[in-house]
This record gives sequence, structure tokens and C-alpha cells, in this order.
Amino acid sequence: MPIQFPKKPGLVIYLTAGDPDLATTKQIAIAAIDAGADVLELGVPFSDPLADGPVIQRAMERAVGRGVRLTDVLTVCREIRNERPQAGLILFSYLNPVLRMGLEPFCAAAKSAGADGVLLTDMIVEEAADYMAAMKNHGLAPVFLAAPTSPDERLKAIAEHTGGFLYAISRTGITGVSSTLSDDASKLVQRIRQFTDKPIALGFGVSNAEHVRTVGEYADAAVIGSAIVAIIEKSAPQEAPAAVAEFVRGLRK
Repeated sequence: MPIQFPKKPGLVIYLTAGDPDLATTKQIAIAAIDAGADVLELGVPFSDPLADGPVIQRAMERAVGRGVRLTDVLTVCREIRNERPQAGLILFSYLNPVLRMGLEPFCAAAKSAGADGVLLTDMIVEEAADYMAAMKNHGLAPVFLAAPTSPDERLKAIAEHTGGFLYAISRTGITGVSSTLSDDASKLVQRIRQFTDKPIALGFGVSNAEHVRTVGEYADAAVIGSAIVAIIEKSAPQEAPAAVAEFVRGLRK
């Protein structure tokens, strides 16, 4: 089903698959959806997550250490899709695991697992022709990142080729919890609006209800990652689903 944000702002929740373990990831995902998450980003563990801050880096290290692979994430994706067919599901990965599987086999497997789209953090739109062709062949939405430093020409290309929603980065640098949102965030969304009427989700540093409310003034959805992963890191596995659900419910208060 197409990705939708029936409530404004929508909520996009990131999870590192396999942290603390695959079974708990599925439980957390179901709990987050039931608590109000519109879209889940399932992070594929990777050994060198350069775009991520220390919280997600640690989660990646833990999942990689447990041997979690792309095929495992696809299995979890399928299980979530079977139990919550209405949720938006995005596979969030670095390029390397996808290339190891092969673009066409990956896209076929992602579609079979019930994914709506894919976000590759280190795939730039200018070099994505083969990737976009494979995605189109299998009916998947390619989600691209737009940064405050992106020139208008690049934002126009991203707006043209992205699917599902466009992911706007609130600041340059790495992911992580922040006390305030960058002034660049609203300006970036305004620039993107020149080129598209597709939903725009804002991430990097969005970590509490006040941030979500602010994002809702100019964007369609907020992406929350590090704040969720930090809760999981601090919680016992059996307590993590309830802790994440409580946090997600509080984001719209």
C-alpha cells in the first residue's frame, strides 16, 4: 500500500533491526505501529555506519556482533507486514549489503518481504540510474536524502525521483539526539516545496514532542531515530516494546 500520513505530523520511526535481537525488534515494531507510528524504517546492520551518530553506531555494532544480516532483516520485515498490513515499511541500509546481494535480487526480495520502499544512505540521486530502474521494476519507492547544503538543481532531481516521501535532513553531519532543531530545517523544507507536493519528512535531531510539533508546522512528518534507539539501549529486552510505545504515544501530545 502507498505510504500515507493520515495525521499531521506523521511519525516515521527508525529501528536498528536485531538490536537487542530480531524477535524483540519485531515486538518493538508492532508496539510502535500500534502506538501511532505511520512508517517504520528497518535499519540493516552495517559494520561502518559513517552517517550515524554514536547511539545508532552502538546499536549497529551490537546487531552485527550477533550476526544479523540483510536476509534476517527481510524476514522481520515480512513478519511485520503480515501482522500490521497497514503500516508503511522502509528498508534503511547502506549500499554495501545491497550490492553484495545484487540490485535486482535485493529489490525482488524486498518486495516479497512486503517493503514499500528503500532508503540507502550513501546512494546519491546522480548515480542511482541502475538502482532506480531495479526499484521501478519491482514497484518499490526509492527514498532519497535532501540536505541543507544541497543546491536547488539537486533538490529538484531528488524531488523528481524519490517515492513514498522525501527525507529532509535538518542539519549536516551525523544522526543523533538534539536539544534544538536547526534553523536550516524549515528553510530546507521551503526550498523542497518549490519542486514537489510529495510528503516531506524531517529527520536528524528530532527527539521529543516539542520537536515533532515544530516539525508539523512546515513538514508532513517527523523522523525519530536516535531517541528511540537510546530507549531500547537502556531497556531490558522484555521492557523495550512498552517503553518505545509509551514514548511514541507521547510524541503527539
